Amino acid sequence: MGKLFLVGMGPGNPEHMTLAAEAAILQSDVLCGYTVYLQLLGDRYPDKETYTTPMRQELERCRWAVDRAAEGKTVAMLCSGDAGIYGMAGPVLELSKDRNVEVEAVPGITAAVSGAAVLGAPLMNDFCVISLSDLLTPWETIEKRLRCAAMGDFSLVLYNPRSRKRPEHLTRACDILLEYRSPDTVCGWVRNIGREGQEAHVTTLMELRRAEVDMFTTVFVGSAATREIAGRMVTPRGYQL
Repeated sequence: MGKLFLVGMGPGNPEHMTLAAEAAILQSDVLCGYTVYLQLLGDRYPDKETYTTPMRQELERCRWAVDRAAEGKTVAMLCSGDAGIYGMAGPVLELSKDRNVEVEAVPGITAAVSGAAVLGAPLMNDFCVISLSDLLTPWETIEKRLRCAAMGDFSLVLYNPRSRKRPEHLTRACDILLEYRSPDTVCGWVRNIGREGQEAHVTTLMELRRAEVDMFTTVFVGSAATREIAGRMVTPRGYQL
Protein backbone atom coordinates (compact mmCIF):
# COMPACT_ATOMS: atom_id res chain seq x y z
CA MET A 1 0.00 0.00 0.00
CA GLY A 2 1.29 3.43 -0.94
CA LYS A 3 1.07 6.45 1.34
CA LEU A 4 -0.11 9.97 0.64
CA PHE A 5 0.66 12.74 3.11
CA LEU A 6 -1.51 15.87 3.02
CA VAL A 7 1.09 18.35 4.21
CA GLY A 8 0.25 21.84 5.46
CA MET A 9 3.35 23.95 4.77
CA GLY A 10 2.21 26.94 6.79
CA PRO A 11 2.66 30.42 5.31
CA GLY A 12 5.79 29.51 3.35
CA ASN A 13 8.77 30.32 5.54
CA PRO A 14 10.49 27.06 6.59
CA GLU A 15 10.57 28.33 10.18
CA HIS A 16 6.77 28.08 10.26
CA MET A 17 6.65 24.50 9.01
CA THR A 18 5.98 21.93 11.72
CA LEU A 19 8.40 19.13 12.57
CA ALA A 20 5.72 16.65 11.49
CA ALA A 21 5.48 18.32 8.07
CA GLU A 22 9.24 18.19 7.67
CA ALA A 23 9.26 14.51 8.62
CA ALA A 24 6.50 13.70 6.11
CA ILE A 25 8.41 15.43 3.31
CA LEU A 26 11.62 13.58 4.19
CA GLN A 27 9.76 10.23 4.14
CA SER A 28 8.21 10.94 0.74
CA ASP A 29 9.50 9.83 -2.65
CA VAL A 30 7.49 12.45 -4.50
CA LEU A 31 6.51 16.04 -3.73
CA CYS A 32 3.39 17.34 -5.43
CA GLY A 33 1.68 20.72 -5.33
CA TYR A 34 0.86 24.09 -6.84
CA THR A 35 3.89 25.49 -8.67
CA VAL A 36 4.34 28.44 -6.27
CA TYR A 37 4.30 26.15 -3.21
CA LEU A 38 7.15 24.01 -4.54
CA GLN A 39 9.08 27.16 -5.41
CA LEU A 40 8.81 28.27 -1.78
CA LEU A 41 10.78 25.18 -0.76
CA GLY A 42 13.65 26.25 -2.99
CA ASP A 43 16.40 23.62 -3.20
CA ARG A 44 15.85 22.13 0.26
CA TYR A 45 14.95 18.69 -1.14
CA PRO A 46 17.01 18.28 -4.33
CA ASP A 47 16.74 14.49 -4.45
CA LYS A 48 12.92 14.37 -4.46
CA GLU A 49 10.84 13.82 -7.56
CA THR A 50 8.43 16.73 -8.00
CA TYR A 51 5.19 17.30 -9.85
CA THR A 52 3.50 20.71 -10.09
CA THR A 53 0.50 22.20 -11.83
CA PRO A 54 -0.58 25.84 -12.11
CA MET A 55 -3.71 27.40 -10.65
CA ARG A 56 -7.04 25.86 -11.71
CA GLN A 57 -5.49 22.43 -12.31
CA GLU A 58 -5.99 21.25 -8.74
CA LEU A 59 -7.85 18.04 -9.58
CA GLU A 60 -5.19 17.03 -12.08
CA ARG A 61 -2.47 17.08 -9.45
CA CYS A 62 -4.73 15.37 -6.89
CA ARG A 63 -5.41 12.51 -9.32
CA TRP A 64 -1.71 12.29 -10.17
CA ALA A 65 -0.76 12.12 -6.49
CA VAL A 66 -3.34 9.41 -5.75
CA ASP A 67 -2.22 7.41 -8.79
CA ARG A 68 1.43 7.54 -7.74
CA ALA A 69 0.55 6.49 -4.19
CA ALA A 70 -1.56 3.63 -5.58
CA GLU A 71 1.58 2.46 -7.42
CA GLY A 72 3.29 2.10 -4.05
CA LYS A 73 5.06 5.45 -3.79
CA THR A 74 5.06 7.69 -0.74
CA VAL A 75 3.74 11.06 -1.90
CA ALA A 76 3.52 14.42 -0.14
CA MET A 77 0.74 16.68 -1.41
CA LEU A 78 1.93 20.13 -0.34
CA CYS A 79 -0.53 22.91 0.47
CA SER A 80 0.11 26.36 1.86
CA GLY A 81 -1.35 26.91 5.31
CA ASP A 82 -3.31 23.78 6.19
CA ALA A 83 -4.37 21.20 3.59
CA GLY A 84 -7.81 20.93 5.17
CA ILE A 85 -8.59 24.66 4.98
CA TYR A 86 -9.24 25.66 1.36
CA GLY A 87 -6.63 23.07 0.42
CA MET A 88 -6.48 19.68 -1.29
CA ALA A 89 -7.44 17.41 1.62
CA GLY A 90 -11.08 17.10 0.52
CA PRO A 91 -10.46 16.19 -3.14
CA VAL A 92 -7.67 13.75 -2.24
CA LEU A 93 -9.84 11.92 0.29
CA GLU A 94 -12.67 11.68 -2.24
CA LEU A 95 -10.40 10.44 -5.04
CA SER A 96 -8.61 7.88 -2.84
CA LYS A 97 -11.68 6.29 -1.24
CA ASP A 98 -11.61 3.19 -3.48
CA ARG A 99 -7.84 3.06 -3.97
CA ASN A 100 -5.22 1.08 -2.08
CA VAL A 101 -3.76 4.24 -0.55
CA GLU A 102 -3.19 5.27 3.05
CA VAL A 103 -3.84 9.01 3.52
CA GLU A 104 -2.47 10.95 6.49
CA ALA A 105 -3.14 14.63 7.09
CA VAL A 106 -0.32 16.71 8.60
CA PRO A 107 -1.75 20.00 9.91
CA GLY A 108 -0.17 23.35 9.15
CA ILE A 109 -0.49 26.97 10.25
CA THR A 110 -3.25 28.55 8.18
CA ALA A 111 -3.27 32.21 7.10
CA ALA A 112 -5.95 33.09 9.66
CA VAL A 113 -3.52 32.16 12.43
CA SER A 114 -0.28 33.47 10.96
CA GLY A 115 -1.87 36.71 9.75
CA ALA A 116 -3.51 37.31 13.12
CA ALA A 117 -0.12 36.98 14.79
CA VAL A 118 1.29 39.71 12.53
CA LEU A 119 -1.60 42.09 13.24
CA GLY A 120 -1.80 41.49 16.99
CA ALA A 121 -4.74 39.63 18.52
CA PRO A 122 -7.80 40.11 16.28
CA LEU A 123 -9.17 36.59 16.86
CA MET A 124 -9.24 36.48 20.66
CA ASN A 125 -12.99 35.85 20.61
CA ASP A 126 -15.36 33.99 18.24
CA PHE A 127 -14.60 34.47 14.55
CA CYS A 128 -15.57 33.27 11.07
CA VAL A 129 -13.41 32.46 8.04
CA ILE A 130 -14.92 33.18 4.61
CA SER A 131 -13.39 32.97 1.14
CA LEU A 132 -14.49 35.66 -1.32
CA SER A 133 -13.62 33.50 -4.34
CA ASP A 134 -16.74 32.50 -6.26
CA LEU A 135 -14.98 30.01 -8.53
CA LEU A 136 -16.43 27.10 -6.55
CA THR A 137 -18.99 28.83 -4.32
CA PRO A 138 -21.79 31.04 -5.77
CA TRP A 139 -21.56 34.71 -4.80
CA GLU A 140 -25.11 34.52 -3.44
CA THR A 141 -23.91 31.97 -0.88
CA ILE A 142 -20.88 34.07 0.01
CA GLU A 143 -23.09 37.11 0.50
CA LYS A 144 -25.43 35.14 2.78
CA ARG A 145 -22.49 34.02 4.90
CA LEU A 146 -21.14 37.56 5.14
CA ARG A 147 -24.51 38.85 6.31
CA CYS A 148 -24.92 36.09 8.90
CA ALA A 149 -21.41 36.68 10.26
CA ALA A 150 -21.99 40.44 10.37
CA MET A 151 -25.29 40.02 12.22
CA GLY A 152 -23.56 37.72 14.72
CA ASP A 153 -20.82 40.35 15.29
CA PHE A 154 -18.06 37.84 14.60
CA SER A 155 -14.55 38.94 13.80
CA LEU A 156 -13.94 37.91 10.19
CA VAL A 157 -11.03 36.50 8.23
CA LEU A 158 -11.45 36.93 4.47
CA TYR A 159 -9.42 34.74 2.14
CA ASN A 160 -9.04 35.47 -1.61
CA PRO A 161 -10.18 39.10 -1.29
CA ARG A 162 -9.42 40.28 -4.82
CA SER A 163 -8.02 38.95 -8.08
CA ARG A 164 -7.58 40.31 -11.60
CA LYS A 165 -10.81 38.61 -12.65
CA ARG A 166 -12.66 39.54 -9.44
CA PRO A 167 -11.38 43.04 -8.56
CA GLU A 168 -14.60 44.20 -6.85
CA HIS A 169 -15.23 41.33 -4.46
CA LEU A 170 -13.65 42.92 -1.40
CA THR A 171 -15.45 46.20 -2.07
CA ARG A 172 -18.76 44.36 -2.38
CA ALA A 173 -18.06 42.44 0.83
CA CYS A 174 -17.25 45.67 2.69
CA ASP A 175 -20.47 47.27 1.45
CA ILE A 176 -22.43 44.35 2.89
CA LEU A 177 -20.60 44.57 6.22
CA LEU A 178 -21.15 48.34 6.35
CA GLU A 179 -24.89 47.67 6.54
CA TYR A 180 -24.26 46.19 10.00
CA ARG A 181 -21.02 47.74 11.26
CA SER A 182 -19.54 51.17 11.81
CA PRO A 183 -17.29 52.60 9.05
CA ASP A 184 -14.65 52.97 11.80
CA THR A 185 -14.60 49.23 12.58
CA VAL A 186 -10.95 48.24 13.03
CA CYS A 187 -9.66 46.08 10.18
CA GLY A 188 -6.31 44.89 8.90
CA TRP A 189 -4.65 42.98 6.12
CA VAL A 190 -1.41 41.10 5.60
CA ARG A 191 0.19 40.28 2.25
CA ASN A 192 2.78 37.51 1.77
CA ILE A 193 2.48 36.31 5.35
CA GLY A 194 5.74 34.85 6.57
CA ARG A 195 7.39 35.31 3.19
CA GLU A 196 9.75 37.79 1.58
CA GLY A 197 7.98 41.10 1.07
CA GLN A 198 5.53 40.70 3.95
CA GLU A 199 3.36 43.80 4.32
CA ALA A 200 0.73 44.56 6.97
CA HIS A 201 -1.69 47.43 7.59
CA VAL A 202 -4.28 48.28 10.22
CA THR A 203 -7.13 50.31 8.77
CA THR A 204 -10.89 50.90 9.02
CA LEU A 205 -13.77 49.14 7.32
CA MET A 206 -14.48 52.17 5.13
CA GLU A 207 -10.84 52.43 4.08
CA LEU A 208 -10.69 48.67 3.48
CA ARG A 209 -13.14 49.08 0.57
CA ARG A 210 -10.35 50.68 -1.48
CA ALA A 211 -7.40 48.64 -0.21
CA GLU A 212 -5.04 47.40 -2.91
CA VAL A 213 -4.92 43.75 -1.95
CA ASP A 214 -4.58 40.54 -3.96
CA MET A 215 -4.88 36.75 -3.71
CA PHE A 216 -1.75 36.61 -1.54
CA THR A 217 -3.45 38.85 1.03
CA THR A 218 -5.54 37.84 4.04
CA VAL A 219 -8.01 40.40 5.36
CA PHE A 220 -9.22 40.77 8.95
CA VAL A 221 -12.42 42.59 9.93
CA GLY A 222 -12.87 43.27 13.62
CA SER A 223 -16.03 42.87 15.67
CA ALA A 224 -17.72 45.80 17.40
CA ALA A 225 -15.38 45.21 20.35
CA THR A 226 -12.10 45.20 18.35
CA ARG A 227 -9.76 48.10 19.09
CA GLU A 228 -6.52 49.47 17.67
CA ILE A 229 -3.92 49.45 20.45
CA ALA A 230 -0.42 50.76 19.69
CA GLY A 231 -0.94 50.02 16.01
CA ARG A 232 -2.19 46.47 16.58
CA MET A 233 -5.63 44.90 16.22
CA VAL A 234 -6.98 43.59 19.54
CA THR A 235 -10.33 41.90 20.11
CA PRO A 236 -10.91 41.68 23.89
CA ARG A 237 -11.66 38.24 25.29
CA GLY A 238 -13.50 39.71 28.25
CA TYR A 239 -10.86 39.58 30.97
CA GLN A 240 -11.17 42.33 33.58
CA LEU A 241 -7.79 44.04 33.43
